[in-house]
Amino acid sequence: MALSERQIAEHYAAENILEKIDAALRELGHDPENISAETLKPVDEFHSAGVEATKALLGQLEVTPEMQVLDIGCGIGGPARSIASRHNCRVQGIDLTPEYVQTARHLSARVGLDDLTEFEEGSATEIPLEPDTADMAWMLHVGMNIPDKQALFAEAARVLRPGGHFVVFDVMEGPVAKPPEFPVPWASSPEMSHVMHADGYRSAASDAGFTQLSEKDLSAFTLDDFEDKLAAMEAEGRPPLGLHILMGERAPDKMGNYVAALREQRIAPVEMIFRAAA
Repeated sequence: MALSERQIAEHYAAENILEKIDAALRELGHDPENISAETLKPVDEFHSAGVEATKALLGQLEVTPEMQVLDIGCGIGGPARSIASRHNCRVQGIDLTPEYVQTARHLSARVGLDDLTEFEEGSATEIPLEPDTADMAWMLHVGMNIPDKQALFAEAARVLRPGGHFVVFDVMEGPVAKPPEFPVPWASSPEMSHVMHADGYRSAASDAGFTQLSEKDLSAFTLDDFEDKLAAMEAEGRPPLGLHILMGERAPDKMGNYVAALREQRIAPVEMIFRAAA
């Protein structure tokens, strides 16, 4: 693993993730061993607008039970479980962080989706799959940690079958050319952050043989979602189950800096869908 990848894995690593999730579930009145995939959504969708963004994205995709889906940077497995439970297809997730992979396996087993999902450690620029293996690949808020976007798209193209789709939902550079304050959810310091303008993604995709099918800036959608959650927190307090479990003690700083940069248009959550060469 390259030094930068070690740093990224360490940034996301959190101790006793499963135990903390279990404690939060019990506080909410749930039996951790008897839960649904939907119950985990406040903590297992670690990207802008959470599960609402995932649902909106899945609504645009044609996924069938016969498909093999690759989740690049799968975290603790929330999006993979969303795809598998909605479409009854097989999903393989890879992530740099061992704690995330182990937690993803445990949670999928608990909600009865371990037959459709599998998780292993792996890098987005050295995906542990044979060529022409996946019908669709996606990554949700992963590219900000990858400096070499060319290698990222080349690997996605390698593992996708001809005509397969690559779905990207990343934090990209906004209209105001100024980086966010740190820490943010994906980086503790500037050298760990590799936020790029959408132009860079388009160029890397084109070089890898992809055709772009769509693009959406979800800044307004994300801010609306954040305002709703903030209002709920002010009225009811911070919920026991949430992304703060993954982000650790500096979660308020990370989220505060992220939202400030979003409001100031320094960054923009952008969704892109590409098709591999036939």
